[in-house]
Amino acid sequence: MVSMDYRSRVEGCLFGLALGDSLGGPTEFVKYDSIVEKWGPMGPEEPPSPVACVTDDTQMALATGAALMRMANPGAAKPEQWRDALLEAYLEWHGSPDNDRSPGVTCMNSLGKIAAGKPWREATAVGSKGCGANMRVQPVGLLTDRHGFHVKKRAALAQLQAAITHAHPTALAASELTAHAIHLLLSGLDPDDLVERLTSHAESQRGVYHEDALGDLWERAGDSSGAAYITRGWNEVIHAMGKLRSAMENPDRDSDPGVKTGHGWVAEEALATGLHCFLLFKDEPVMALRRAAATGGDSDSIACIAGSVIGVYHGVEAWPEAWRARVEYHERIQKLADWFSR
Repeated sequence: MVSMDYRSRVEGCLFGLALGDSLGGPTEFVKYDSIVEKWGPMGPEEPPSPVACVTDDTQMALATGAALMRMANPGAAKPEQWRDALLEAYLEWHGSPDNDRSPGVTCMNSLGKIAAGKPWREATAVGSKGCGANMRVQPVGLLTDRHGFHVKKRAALAQLQAAITHAHPTALAASELTAHAIHLLLSGLDPDDLVERLTSHAESQRGVYHEDALGDLWERAGDSSGAAYITRGWNEVIHAMGKLRSAMENPDRDSDPGVKTGHGWVAEEALATGLHCFLLFKDEPVMALRRAAATGGDSDSIACIAGSVIGVYHGVEAWPEAWRARVEYHERIQKLADWFSR
């Protein structure tokens, strides 16, 4: 029997990513001054009504979850089984009539080449570290030892799901660290310790290349070895964590958080700014989510990541019941939460 606490955190994470996506969708690409002019300094007060529609961010996160669900036992599966399940789920999304939310160019191009018959390591964008890599990784972070996952296995899967479309090493490292943040908060970590724990993890992973999952991807990127390839990524992620640490030394709850930690166009910035918004309002979930949506950049992806970490820390009650009830894909979110909690 799964504890209610675990189930609440899982639902909080999944509904949080969808609500953040919905709240941030209207502000995506909008300059901060224009957001303030239309919605005020904290952005939209609540998601759209009567349906809180989401973007490709939530659709792809649910596709990642669908890939896990279609494996009988993902913890016992081999990397090639993870790959096949992820490819199947992502290609289903790629060809779905619901894929009409201005999906990311990199995701569409990479998956289009795979759909045309190219092997994924030839089709993926080795130069892209866009946030499309880690906006969808949240379900991986919810995998625990009860699912047969430990830190190394979860890291390999997080990097693989990113690498299928975004193969810049920073995209892989940021995706792993996003999943690790969710795992730490799921385990009850005090948010005050989060940045240091994430930085420590990132430093420990320099040079750790998951060859079983990634194969010779490093050669396509032109690096001298797998270790050299992934070290490049971790160095950029550690730099982003340094910006976050500096921002929290002099917290500013009233301005655009992206000014200090980035506007989320790339994976490490989306993570840093999503965490920045959470930490600024760590005891005020709705305000943290609104802050994430009121950023002058890739607001839906930032708020998607922020919502997932806010929700996994506070649990599902962080989100007003009326908001949850009108979230698009409500039934799919509940079904995925059921799978995690079985």
